[in-house]
Amino acid sequence: MINVSIPLMNVSKKMKKGFTLIELLVVMAIIAVLTLIALVSFRNVQIKARDGQRKNDLSQLQRSLELHLNDYRVYPSSSGGSIVVDGVTLNWKTRSAAGSMFVDSEGTVYMKELVGDPRNTPNYCYSSDGASFQICANLENTNDPKIGTCSCNGITYNYGVSSPN
Repeated sequence: MINVSIPLMNVSKKMKKGFTLIELLVVMAIIAVLTLIALVSFRNVQIKARDGQRKNDLSQLQRSLELHLNDYRVYPSSSGGSIVVDGVTLNWKTRSAAGSMFVDSEGTVYMKELVGDPRNTPNYCYSSDGASFQICANLENTNDPKIGTCSCNGITYNYGVSSPN
């Protein structure tokens, strides 16, 4: 009879050369959880950035409208949620088209380009009776402390700015 024996030292070395399936699965699960956390955080940062853009856009537009009031003693009129200056309806900026220049008939430029919502969902809405105005937008972050109600052209929005008077 032939005695075949394998030294124990060789067996233990062979078993320690790689990772077990359980170890690999645990590492893959940890990587998946970290990736998910990073994606959710990135999405929240994008939403807050777009909301910041909306607030800034409306603030800039508000200042431009105040300059127009200073020159003409009235705010520009509105039609269908858009600004109308000297009978010309201005277009909001979209992904596919530039916004109109906010300029009067004398050539005074109030805004080089009429801003638009970063996602066009829906675009900003302007309404005015000449003595006052409001500009409405929808913020994506429903937990924003500035969330409120703004109604314009029959549509309800959750954020807006208005004339100080």
